[in-house]
Amino acid sequence: RRRRPPPPQSPLDKVAAQEGLSLHQLSGKWFLVGMASRCSYLAEHSHQLEATTMTVAVLDGQSLAISTFRKLDRMCWEIRQHYLPAQAPGHFLLKGRRKSSKVDVVVGEADPSSFVILYYQKGRSISVKLYGRTSLVSDAVVDKFEQRVRAVGLSEDLTYYFPTYGFCDSADEFHVLD
Repeated sequence: RRRRPPPPQSPLDKVAAQEGLSLHQLSGKWFLVGMASRCSYLAEHSHQLEATTMTVAVLDGQSLAISTFRKLDRMCWEIRQHYLPAQAPGHFLLKGRRKSSKVDVVVGEADPSSFVILYYQKGRSISVKLYGRTSLVSDAVVDKFEQRVRAVGLSEDLTYYFPTYGFCDSADEFHVLD
């Protein structure tokens, strides 16, 4: 009998979650500063990136209610998501409508007063996002983000920085996606 090869290591297996983080420290408003991803849509539309914010609320001490605000066709939209706790602290699961569309989320590194680096993995593809408490973060934080991006095999040409102006604070009831 031939032995089956072990399953390939998932890119997230190499990512350590921030230790000792209380979820309540993540509560509040965050600005999307940068993102690294192999997403072809992002590459083709990188000249149209919109200022994006995320508001985090802790629901039951374990899961996170995320509201993301961004513009689409000059209208403000709110996208609501629910991050469920996964098997380890700092790990979450974002369920899609189909089983194949689940996303694993890891809080990689955080200083809750200034920045958080989040990893998202869907299937075999990974992306990394840098959020700041303000739309501008220090060079040291950007360097840390870029090191983390390289550590999961993404490169500078797959890293995008978002505008620091033109944010939405709210969306009307007709522009909410759950």
